[in-house]
Amino acid sequence: MTFLFDIGRVLLDFDFESSLTRLLPPGTPDVTARLTRLLERKDEFETGRIDVESYVTWALDVLGSDATPAEFHHAWQQIFTPNEPMWECVRKLSADGHRLILFSNINGIHYPWIFEEFPQFSLFDDGVISFLTGSIKPYPEIYQYAIDTHSLDPANTLYIDDLPQNIATGRELGFRTWQYDLKDHAAFESWLSTELSESKL
Repeated sequence: MTFLFDIGRVLLDFDFESSLTRLLPPGTPDVTARLTRLLERKDEFETGRIDVESYVTWALDVLGSDATPAEFHHAWQQIFTPNEPMWECVRKLSADGHRLILFSNINGIHYPWIFEEFPQFSLFDDGVISFLTGSIKPYPEIYQYAIDTHSLDPANTLYIDDLPQNIATGRELGFRTWQYDLKDHAAFESWLSTELSESKL
C-alpha cells in the first residue's frame, strides 16, 4: 500500500507566531498585522516563486526587525513539534513494508533542514515538495505531479492531510483520504485499521 503524508499538523505540529515574535524589537506596534503579512506570502514562498534570500529580506523589513538573516532562518525553523502518535504509526507502516511518500507545501528554509533536525523522516521513501515542483496543494497540478512521478494509483493510495481543501482535491482525484485532527488521533487509527483490513480482502 502507498501512503501520501502531509507534514504540517500531521507529522509535525507548528507555531509560527510564537517563534517569529521573538524577532520583534520591544514595543513593536501592530504585531499581529505584521505576522499576518508574512504568512500571506507563504504560498509564493512555498511554490518557489520567491527565493529564500528575497523572502527573508522582505520579511525582516515587514517585521521592522534588526535580526540577521541567520537569526530569521533559526526562528522560522524553530516552529515544529513532532506529533509522536503519528510517528509511531509511520514507524509501524514502514516496518510492514508500505511505501511512504511525503506530500507537502514547504519552503526552502524548512527543506531539507527538517531531515537534519528530525532523522525519522528517513523512513519515507520519497517526497513531493511544493517549492521544487512549482505548485502547491490544493491545486490539482501538484497531485498530478505526484501521480505521474511516483506512478500512483489513487484508488490504492491513502492520503492524510489536515486541511479540508487539500483533502477535497485528493478525493476528487480518487485518493482514499483522511482529514487528520491532531486532537483526535484515535479516529485516524480507527480509519487506518479499516483501510488496511479492506486492502487485504
